Amino acid sequence: MFALASGTVFANGMRLVSQDGLATARGEAFVATADNASAVYYNPAGISQINGDQVRVGVYGINFNPTFQPPDTAPNSGNKYHVKQTTALAPQLFFTHEIEDTPFTFGLGSYAPYGAGLEWPDDTGFYSVAKSSQVTYLRLNPVLAIKILPGLSFAGGVMADYAKIELGQGLSSTATPLANHFEYSGDGFSVGYNLGLLWQVHPTISVGATFRSKTSFATKGHTEFESQPVYPVTRQKAEASFDFPLTAAAGISWRPSPKWNCEVDVDYTDWRVFDTVSIHQENPTGLFAVPQDMPVDLYWKASWMYSVGVTRYFDNGWNASVGYAFNQNSVPDNYYSPLAADLDRHFVSCGIGFSGKKYQCNIAYQFGYGPERTVSGSLPSTPPAYFTGQTADGTYSFISHAVLITVGIRF
Repeated sequence: MFALASGTVFANGMRLVSQDGLATARGEAFVATADNASAVYYNPAGISQINGDQVRVGVYGINFNPTFQPPDTAPNSGNKYHVKQTTALAPQLFFTHEIEDTPFTFGLGSYAPYGAGLEWPDDTGFYSVAKSSQVTYLRLNPVLAIKILPGLSFAGGVMADYAKIELGQGLSSTATPLANHFEYSGDGFSVGYNLGLLWQVHPTISVGATFRSKTSFATKGHTEFESQPVYPVTRQKAEASFDFPLTAAAGISWRPSPKWNCEVDVDYTDWRVFDTVSIHQENPTGLFAVPQDMPVDLYWKASWMYSVGVTRYFDNGWNASVGYAFNQNSVPDNYYSPLAADLDRHFVSCGIGFSGKKYQCNIAYQFGYGPERTVSGSLPSTPPAYFTGQTADGTYSFISHAVLITVGIRF
């Protein structure tokens, strides 16, 4: 899990919302359906619908292509820059167990709810603003659901999280001829909770809602900086606190017949917790551009995701799904960061699946498109860029192709 998740990539801000082949084929519109073990993530109350024991294992593989074009006034205008690494993987594992002769069902999930991994070339024109980022985030999520009444379930769980955060930038406007860089790497643990509600209000209509709390990390690690010819590579202990946002989602599912399931969802992420981060270093650095307490101004904003999905079930156990999702961007122009390269995105998906008495399999394809976003008037988020005069201004775009494969077994 750790080895695979180290290559994950952002979705909504940094959220990885694709955690199951069936749900992703439906455009992530699954909160009011949640009828397999991945409900631990999508809506834990849904696991009360599952009889016996069930395991689902999947992997989300994506090829993504964020691009950047400098402003027309920049010396390197006309160039188009691509990130160095364009593929990533994120795994998932879910398990549910029906506790016999009780109204309770237990579930357990292990997945990556967030992730980022970008590295830009050195000659973009924003070298001192941003160079690279890597966010590895893993969650272990036990949940317990109770069927309060027929058709009405509630669930709660604990989120035990690990995060490793790596950030890098230059200290001068260019990487050559004198080597220079500043990096932070730290990790930590956090605990949060999630809740879920599922209610079948009518034989053909169900509604669902889920909530995940904010998680806070006091990461500890080190900084590394270099500014030739005066300062050689220097490493020292450092720490920084990061908050990851609360999320909430709700949906309504309409099933006019056993062969059709149509759902509409809305999903909220409170990215406002990404405001200002201070990287505290054990000792003064001696560099004017790198204070002992390095501020990182982010000031992200809350964002919404809207999704719709349809599944057609066939008599032989097969099903086919299509879906659409729209993700609002979370990063404002004022402190735009190429390390998130966020913009409004559209995702269209489709997939097929099979569900037998014992085995299940789902395969989903997802196409993502982010129309060009032109950033102007942005301010540097850290001191080094104050002195170089560089900004993140320019035009950004995004295209991705992803496949999510999930297999399951009942026993």
